[in-house]
Amino acid sequence: MQIYSFSPFGYEGALVSVEVDLRRGIPAVDLVGLADSAVKEARERMQAAVRNSGFEFPPERVLISLSPADMKKEGAGFDLPIALGVLCAKKVMDSQNYDGELKDGSPVLVMGELELSGKVHGVRAVHAAVSTALASGITRCIVPLENAQEAREVCGMKVFGASCLEDAFAAMENPEAFTLRSEEDKKEGKIPEDCEEVDSVLFQKILPGFEFGEIYGQKKLVRALQIAAAGGHNIMAVGAPGCGKTMSMQKFPSLLPSLTLDEAQSVTRIYSLAGLLPSSKASIRQPGFRMPHQTASIEGMCGGGPHCRPGEISLAHNGVLFLDEAAEFRTSVLQMLRVPLESGRITLARAGRSTVFPADFQLLLAANPCPCGNYGSKSKLCLCSARSIEMYWKKFSAPLLDRVDLRVCVENESGNEDRSSVKTSELRKGIAKAVKIQRSRQGKKNSRLSPSEIQTFCVMDEQAQKALLSGEEKYGFSPRAVASCMKVARTIADMEGEKIIGLSHMQEAIDLRKNWNNFIDGQMT
Repeated sequence: MQIYSFSPFGYEGALVSVEVDLRRGIPAVDLVGLADSAVKEARERMQAAVRNSGFEFPPERVLISLSPADMKKEGAGFDLPIALGVLCAKKVMDSQNYDGELKDGSPVLVMGELELSGKVHGVRAVHAAVSTALASGITRCIVPLENAQEAREVCGMKVFGASCLEDAFAAMENPEAFTLRSEEDKKEGKIPEDCEEVDSVLFQKILPGFEFGEIYGQKKLVRALQIAAAGGHNIMAVGAPGCGKTMSMQKFPSLLPSLTLDEAQSVTRIYSLAGLLPSSKASIRQPGFRMPHQTASIEGMCGGGPHCRPGEISLAHNGVLFLDEAAEFRTSVLQMLRVPLESGRITLARAGRSTVFPADFQLLLAANPCPCGNYGSKSKLCLCSARSIEMYWKKFSAPLLDRVDLRVCVENESGNEDRSSVKTSELRKGIAKAVKIQRSRQGKKNSRLSPSEIQTFCVMDEQAQKALLSGEEKYGFSPRAVASCMKVARTIADMEGEKIIGLSHMQEAIDLRKNWNNFIDGQMT
């Protein structure tokens, strides 16, 4: 029987063949195959676990080979495959009918960390390992019991959840011990308990603290967030401290529809590789909402380290990256976002190896208009010099801001008599309508439309075309800004169920785009 394990590196990782040879000589355990310290220590843990589980450790000299030999092996998940390899090799040697393999010779993926008592502990990257193994033709796996549900999320893989070494070894020769989750069980027919359906689109149930009905007077900001959620558009809110921009954006996850099965697979793989997959969840079905601190480094944002772990932008894949007090982030961190925003992925290169992480995230930015926060205020005095305000806004380069589709100036509405608000359930109706149309039309969000798709799907009437040309001349829109207005207008039209982009749709899209000119001029209106 051929035993495989998995060495996580980047988004892809690699399968590792575990081979064991017993030979005459002074009893010892030799491990070859470019193993790191954690894998080398598996020799000692494995020997103690084998003996404490009631098995006899081979008295011969044991050679353990991990291949491919030129790839560094990392992680604690090699304990269980090495132990099973040793036990299988001993059984083959003790067998009278020595034929080089056990009863069932099909390959099997094995992952797990061993206690000295023989108990199996959970490890990270199980979902990634199982999906990689299935793509290579391996249809059976033995994983820790706490990772079994995670492994079963990969359709077509027969899974056995082992709680101890003895159970894992017994399953090696018992094909019936492995259970298979069929495609029928994976279909989106049943609504999860924590979700609700709105116009055939699933949303997570509204949790305490995520109700937009608690926000009064900020109609424009709430409307912009609704459009952003419907089409996946990037948004920036600028306003004085305490005006409600951060609170509103923190409620944004309640507007996002649940992930489709295809979207959930890549997100679950990333969280599995990062070791952040909750034990109570077999997969991630809700969009991620990442809110890193202003002190975040480039490595923390884009990923990296010795094992090429995913960064914040990859953990926000198919979800949201929210930068509160965005001007306080390092300039290099902000400029690093430009390429992933455009391509939806990021390539990391480390020591001769490279990996490509998906990073198709939605960017939310919140910032004050100046360092003191009072620039443009009608009731407070700004104490910042013109030079300090200029340096403050230079952190946001034009190429970065050009990728932000929606810009909103948020006023402090504390003295406003308008105390109206819109509930989350009402906002979801328009979002659900737009999401349903996008999924049936092109299978992706309007914000990710290519230039050719914009020409195909963003059909405008004559008045909308004239409004766009007028806005382009008046506000000096770049070609990207023009395309952005068309995509936002397409989203607004989808929310209303209209096939053709009309004048009102285009005017609202231009109004939400032109506000950047107001930021420059200091006219917070």
